Amino acid sequence: MNVAIDWHERAAPAGLLAAHDVHLSRGGRRVLQAVDLGARPGRLLALVGPNGAGKSSLLGVLAGVLSPSLGEVSLDGRPLSAWAPEALARRRAMLSQQAQLGFAFRAEEVVMLGRSPHAGSRVRGVDHEIVEAALQATQVWHLRERNYLELSGGERQRVQLARVLAQIWEGRDGSEPCWLLLDEPEAGLDIAHQHFVLRRARQFAQHGFGVIVVLHDLNLAVRYADDMALLAQGRLLRHGSPAHVLDTEILSNVYGLPLRRVPLDDGAWMLAPG
Repeated sequence: MNVAIDWHERAAPAGLLAAHDVHLSRGGRRVLQAVDLGARPGRLLALVGPNGAGKSSLLGVLAGVLSPSLGEVSLDGRPLSAWAPEALARRRAMLSQQAQLGFAFRAEEVVMLGRSPHAGSRVRGVDHEIVEAALQATQVWHLRERNYLELSGGERQRVQLARVLAQIWEGRDGSEPCWLLLDEPEAGLDIAHQHFVLRRARQFAQHGFGVIVVLHDLNLAVRYADDMALLAQGRLLRHGSPAHVLDTEILSNVYGLPLRRVPLDDGAWMLAPG
């Protein structure tokens, strides 16, 4: 089995991950209100908004980690609640902000955890191949024998990214589009590795995976997202292309800071105060 990804291939998108009138309350507080959002495979969707907007909560609901108070989330038109846990785990993987591990596993053993929905308790040869490919894809192959607990925060983050990639690696053939959900994957990384991780996420989207990423940095979102969703106070304000979503008047009101678009030499643009 050839487990390497040809980043120049593109699988045909099929199926949707969608939130239907989703509400979520936690601790007596409304976190999400009447959110309708559809995401397509083959594209990278960035969830943006100020602190407390509900971005991470929405990602958790889309992953099936959090159950909505009202409404539902569906994958391929089927409610997530109707999916068997292992079947769902083979179709979507989520990297949370609090990916904790208290055991002194080697880095490659951490990544092998991502193969559990496929291999169960019996590790196969192909699982070792996929773990190696995922470690190579996130540029941490050289750390494979290291104690995970002794790695830096940025190294741990990339090992955890390799774990979730290994979980849905089969999705590269496009027969059943898989979903990669990342909650602030750039957190704790230096600027070079921030761009590296988001380039990899975009490459997975170009290969036919669905990718949804929570980002705080609007300029990173502009650079890498195909689609964006702007949230504030638990409500979805805008959804569409970066140019449509990042309206400077709306953003200035949402963030309480005057923002403007600054044109760049390559024809792109970035946001800046003022």
